[in-house]
Amino acid sequence: MNGGNILTKYGEQILTIVMRKGEHPTAEQVFMEMKANNPKIAQGTVYNNLNALVDEGRIIRISEPGFPDRFDNTTRHDHMVCIKCGRLADVKLPDFTEEIERNSGEKIISYDLRIRYICPECRNKTDK
Repeated sequence: MNGGNILTKYGEQILTIVMRKGEHPTAEQVFMEMKANNPKIAQGTVYNNLNALVDEGRIIRISEPGFPDRFDNTTRHDHMVCIKCGRLADVKLPDFTEEIERNSGEKIISYDLRIRYICPECRNKTDK
């Protein structure tokens, strides 16, 4: 992106898509939505903008083995991840920063808590 904090017109649109609460889109989902409104946009443009937004700290990348990377807003929250389908759900838990620092004796910058579970839809599939 141009000069650190200046977003391109695509960067602004991509940021808006990612910032929608609770959606956690993949790069492919962001690309498809961008393509609907900007038919000439290249996939690489979307990926480059997503990477730049992550590098600038405006969004976060959520990587879970076996599933495509997802993107999310940077507000303090944690995630529940379905081990069957990869669905991500936001969960708001108390901030454990002080407790982690007290127990570790280290000043931490941030932490990422992921709770793995089987979502109701996947549970229903296995119950049948």
